[in-house]
Amino acid sequence: MVSLFGTKNAGWIGVDIGSSSVKLAAVAGSGKSAELIAYAIVSLPASAVIDGNVQEPDVVAEAIERGLKISGAKQKLAVTSVPSSAVITKELQISNVFVGMELEEQVRIEADQFVPYALDEVALDFQVIGPLKGNPLLNEILLVACRRDDVSAREDALDTAGLKCEVVDVDTYVIERVLPWLDRDKEAGTIGIVDIGASTLTLNVLRDGKVIYNREQAFGGNELTNTIHKQYGLDVAEVEKQLRMREISEEIEEMLVQPFASAVAQQVSRSLQFFYSSGARNQLDRLYLCGGVAGIDDIDSIVGTEIGVDTFIANPAAAMKLASRINPAKLEVDAPALVKAVGLALRSLEKSA
Repeated sequence: MVSLFGTKNAGWIGVDIGSSSVKLAAVAGSGKSAELIAYAIVSLPASAVIDGNVQEPDVVAEAIERGLKISGAKQKLAVTSVPSSAVITKELQISNVFVGMELEEQVRIEADQFVPYALDEVALDFQVIGPLKGNPLLNEILLVACRRDDVSAREDALDTAGLKCEVVDVDTYVIERVLPWLDRDKEAGTIGIVDIGASTLTLNVLRDGKVIYNREQAFGGNELTNTIHKQYGLDVAEVEKQLRMREISEEIEEMLVQPFASAVAQQVSRSLQFFYSSGARNQLDRLYLCGGVAGIDDIDSIVGTEIGVDTFIANPAAAMKLASRINPAKLEVDAPALVKAVGLALRSLEKSA
């Protein structure tokens, strides 16, 4: 089976392949102590990744290579992820008499009943969670399935860039892993994380550290970028750079950026209404914003006012030590876009099961 879970190795670099950029992060440490030792953000052309699918692995590989040079990262082993929308997960209950290859074969038999593709087109992996509560003769098993093409395209990009792809993770699990680093020293509760990328807004709601709700919708920073490009004639890459570095002109800020921030708040509110209408009994205790759009000035207060929930800009490295090569002021600007990359890198700090 293709490894969607992998094994522990303390030398992985997290590679988040988005629709407008590649984000890289490397983390060292253990337990509750960690150090961000390297990171980079490199833009991608619009044709490289479309609807979460890597269309041009060579172009993505070139961006990863640039990112490695910019960051100075020395790791050769990498972990990346596929969008939650590209993945099918299923909890299975299988007799504990099956072990090793017999268990793997039994999992494939079970998977064939609900995966809507031929199994030779699918990457499968599973983890044994443990004995089923109330029936120790059965093991509870988490199965993850994804189209093999979605996995292979990412692996090809990393391999071409000179990295060895050790694990292809799932965005949902990445968010669960990074949450403790976003939400330190706060009371437990129901936490929302909204990732606003170039083309997609994704809401994850977590309770007790686990995602209980996930929803994606087609809305993102491309709308703002393209509007500025058309109205002011700026190159798209330059617009993205100015937005990320907060160097946009006051005129554009007033005429386009702030109205767009209000539109973001409305979209977040809409996503939350879907969550509440899903039968959820708990209101959000707080919300974190991440992704490139989260770099817009005052967007946390604009969203918080709209939804009536305490809202914060996500910084996955806020509780980490920083390597001497990292500029803290620049990192503060880049941090919201690094949430998944850092979450991926944290995978290498986990203890083997």
